[in-house]
Amino acid sequence: MAPAPFVVVKCPDCSGEQTVFSRPATTVNCSVCGATLVLPTGGHGNFRGEVVRTVAP
Repeated sequence: MAPAPFVVVKCPDCSGEQTVFSRPATTVNCSVCGATLVLPTGGHGNFRGEVVRTVAP
């Protein structure tokens, strides 16, 4: 089974949670405080926040 394409990430700065794509093409910032949550790497993203859970399709 393939890993879920979306994950919920907890912001390291404000502790807000946000659903993001696990393989982003651009940097993903927190919608609350603007901190960087995920950096693109060409594959799975580099998560700067804590991955809380995966979102099943």
